[in-house]
Amino acid sequence: MDVGDPVVRTGGGSVRGRIEDGIAVFRGIPYAQPPAGPLRFAAPQPAVPWDGVRDATAFGPPPPQSGLMPLLLPEPAPGADPQDWLTVNVWSPDLGVRQGLPVMVWISGGAYRYGASGQASYDGTQLAKQGVVLVTFNHRIGVEGFAHLPGAPANRGLLDDVAALRWVRENIAQFGGDPECVTVFGQSAGAGAVASLLVMPAAAGLFRRAIAQSLSGTFFSPALAAEVTASIAAQAGLPVTLEAFTAASSDVLTSAADAVSTRDHPEWGVAAYCGVTFSPVVDGEVVPAAPWQALAAGAARDVDLLTGHTRDEYRLFMEFESLRGRVTEEMATEALDGILHDGNRLYRVAYPDAGPEELYELVYSDWLFRMPSLHLAQAHAVAGGRTYLYELRNEGPLGACHGADVPLVFGTYREMGEFLYGSPPSESTVALGNLLRAEWTEFARSGDPGWSPYSIGRRLTRSYADQPDVVPYPEHASMHLWDQRRLGVTGLP
Repeated sequence: MDVGDPVVRTGGGSVRGRIEDGIAVFRGIPYAQPPAGPLRFAAPQPAVPWDGVRDATAFGPPPPQSGLMPLLLPEPAPGADPQDWLTVNVWSPDLGVRQGLPVMVWISGGAYRYGASGQASYDGTQLAKQGVVLVTFNHRIGVEGFAHLPGAPANRGLLDDVAALRWVRENIAQFGGDPECVTVFGQSAGAGAVASLLVMPAAAGLFRRAIAQSLSGTFFSPALAAEVTASIAAQAGLPVTLEAFTAASSDVLTSAADAVSTRDHPEWGVAAYCGVTFSPVVDGEVVPAAPWQALAAGAARDVDLLTGHTRDEYRLFMEFESLRGRVTEEMATEALDGILHDGNRLYRVAYPDAGPEELYELVYSDWLFRMPSLHLAQAHAVAGGRTYLYELRNEGPLGACHGADVPLVFGTYREMGEFLYGSPPSESTVALGNLLRAEWTEFARSGDPGWSPYSIGRRLTRSYADQPDVVPYPEHASMHLWDQRRLGVTGLP
């Protein structure tokens, strides 16, 4: 401990952080009680206050992680409660309580089954240097956060998000932030959480602006979510009861969830193709409706929205699954018709020069990320909300694939950033990231990232390429192809 280390008083008690590279950093602050014992599958409860000054220099323990994509995560502080998953981290460029800086709250992605705020990719230093207070946090994922169990509230991971935002509202002024100028942002499953928060009654009034990067388009019906949970229970040899799941270890439940493959369940319809076993559940209470329908009806009209996607979304997954160069005509046809009714004919007409691999990549990119993001912008704009749309089109080894925007936003080229852009990244990559990060933080500050809003008549889109520009929406073929297929709840056939 250094005598110059910053100390801040929160509602739960005082915390001591560190000054790192000119930024005050606080890690591992509880925003809710550990979800253990009787609280394990319950809604989050307020953190228990503490006496004295709590050390806030280490990230809190991560929630249970899927083993399908192991992550490099820092070790929690010695003696930390291993189930103390619900913690926040803050990066502040100025702790003066009168500063009233804009606040950006990040929700990490990871298919709702892996990811934690302690990942090196989410270091908030560069964003804080743009003059914002940056907050990251852990929330429950996988079985703990999204298994649909009788007797347990649905969408516990999303309820954790609401609890974290309430903590921000009540405490962020002490870190130099303005609680009336909060932007919630996330990528992939994190963007799915953002879209959910836009329509959740419990989240109303907790943020002013939202950024959804590569919105994951799967929102499950209760029936489908219950079928997935039953399959996990079968793998674990458990009955589908709250008591049985509460008695089982996290390791047992996580391993059982990893053993469930959607492709083994053709009875799940289109969901069999998505590879996603957890998603927000449109239960009519926590999440009252799918985001596209709710936004079109006027939900979150007063929240400024910036959303978009990368050009080559699904290429990352094709790389991970060793599919590049191996997609056959049969595989493409099965995917096209399985994902979209008459998709084989429609895509081949819309993209007459595309081979099977390009068609395969296109339909997955469109279904899972590109069209959900576009339709979110359309729904918000139709209802009169101020809306901005972007597409990342930079050229990397995997093109502008899924996740390629995250290192640019954070300015941190480690882990995934190093994989996608090399070490060190090129000057053009760094320049593009500096531009995108500046525009993200300006949106958080003023609601205007610096280009014209999206509207149905003009469809102006910020193109983040080697030569950035503002253009009509670039993916017009897919846009027209999906125009009559409105996205909604993913359910059983």
